[in-house]
Amino acid sequence: MIAPVRYVQGAGALKEIGEHVSRLGKKVFVTGGKTALAQTRESIEKSCGEKGISCVFETFGGECCDAEIERLKAAVLSAGCDVVMAVGGGKVIDAGKAVAALIKVPVVVVPTIAATDAPCSALSVIYTEEGVFDRYFILPQNPNLVLVDTSIIARAPVRFLVSGMGDALATWFEAASCAQAAAQNIPGGRTTTAALRLARLCYEILIEYGEQARLAAECGVVTPALEKIVEANTLLSGIGFESSGLAAAHAIHDGLTVLEETHHAYHGEKVSFGTLAHLVLEDHPREEMEEVLDFCIRVGLPITLGQLGVKEISPEKIKKVAEKVCEPGMMIHNMPFPVSPDMVYDAILAADAIGRAYLHRHGIAAD
Repeated sequence: MIAPVRYVQGAGALKEIGEHVSRLGKKVFVTGGKTALAQTRESIEKSCGEKGISCVFETFGGECCDAEIERLKAAVLSAGCDVVMAVGGGKVIDAGKAVAALIKVPVVVVPTIAATDAPCSALSVIYTEEGVFDRYFILPQNPNLVLVDTSIIARAPVRFLVSGMGDALATWFEAASCAQAAAQNIPGGRTTTAALRLARLCYEILIEYGEQARLAAECGVVTPALEKIVEANTLLSGIGFESSGLAAAHAIHDGLTVLEETHHAYHGEKVSFGTLAHLVLEDHPREEMEEVLDFCIRVGLPITLGQLGVKEISPEKIKKVAEKVCEPGMMIHNMPFPVSPDMVYDAILAADAIGRAYLHRHGIAAD
């Protein structure tokens, strides 16, 4: 079981970042998108400055690809920094973690959205420059510090928080599948009881507090429900997926990236649909499927291909996705039974039909 060295969460936590970073180094390379840096730069500079830490800021290029990682790596080395700090969403976080690993310096993660479980993991998802999934980069260790200021998270667009719930939704189902299959987790071992319990707790918190947290985020306020969901999206999902393993839901997400029309959909939105297909593959009971569908509708997650942007569904498109899902090394092979492209093709179309039927039954437009 692996986890970040230090996890700090709460409203206003960014004001304390200098104290935490002072344990790691004296010169910090900070990378993030324009919006993320605009939100955080003043607080980071002030807090780090109070501890005698200097900061070098560099805007992230937008894609976690080899070219961008190499560019940032060269900038860190040129500036002579001894700590890398990644500020923003999943792609800049993954890029920052990869850069720090390559040059063997500590990494600090400051998510400004709770959209994925990337902040806590020793894993970077590498894409092509065009945004198509390429590979997983397994890192030697988890981040040295993950600091989550929930007052920033609460002011971010609500869709990010909801997407994070979609990513976290898969955690328990994939963890349970990996445990049943005795599949390897991300660090190459087997899951622990603790990791499985945290994965299950993640799911229970989502079902109990997801809608309340979404409503709080719509008001831009921090409530106990929002704090719980941010922790579920970030820490519990992070430990759950990494220390127990990934399976069909994330593999289907990766497969969907081959369809250009899904590129506007967020990671967690595609994972939530992948979770439905995962449940179909494993023939979960109707009651469990209904609970997941109900949760998705209440918080605003997609449950059909149409909601992900696939307006024209053709056998050719879905076969292309299914073939990508079943490539060697993909996480679909962590399922407790052999999975073929034909099985994935059937599960995707069945999940879409179930989602469309559920929307129709509840009088909700399918797109």
